Amino acid sequence: MEEQTTTLPARHATLRVVAMPTDCNISGDVFGGWVMAQVDIAGSIPAVSRARGRVATVAVNSFVFKQPLFVGDVVSLYADIVRVGRTSMTVNVEVYAQRDPVKPVCVKVTEATLTYVAVGDNRKPRELPPE
Repeated sequence: MEEQTTTLPARHATLRVVAMPTDCNISGDVFGGWVMAQVDIAGSIPAVSRARGRVATVAVNSFVFKQPLFVGDVVSLYADIVRVGRTSMTVNVEVYAQRDPVKPVCVKVTEATLTYVAVGDNRKPRELPPE
């Protein structure tokens, strides 16, 4: 897999985190499941805001790993709502890694689309409030 460098989007990241040794396998590559968890957290942030309350992840519509993540990478996640229904919304999440402070490199490592549903205190779907 050839590393194609890029730049971060010109907006604030939804979530930023550093990949730590406990997030990696013995070769120093970050576990895919750790990345997926960070994507779910980032995607839920705009979903909770739009729902004005609790949401539940109901689907991972797509998830593409483009580059590996390594221990020490600064991981920036960008999440945007792309569709709103009656009780659910679809969120796109893009993940970038900044690595090697000596020779800085930025790569897009992952992109995903998830669906969240607004839920009430009873954990049953509820209608989204008007914008």
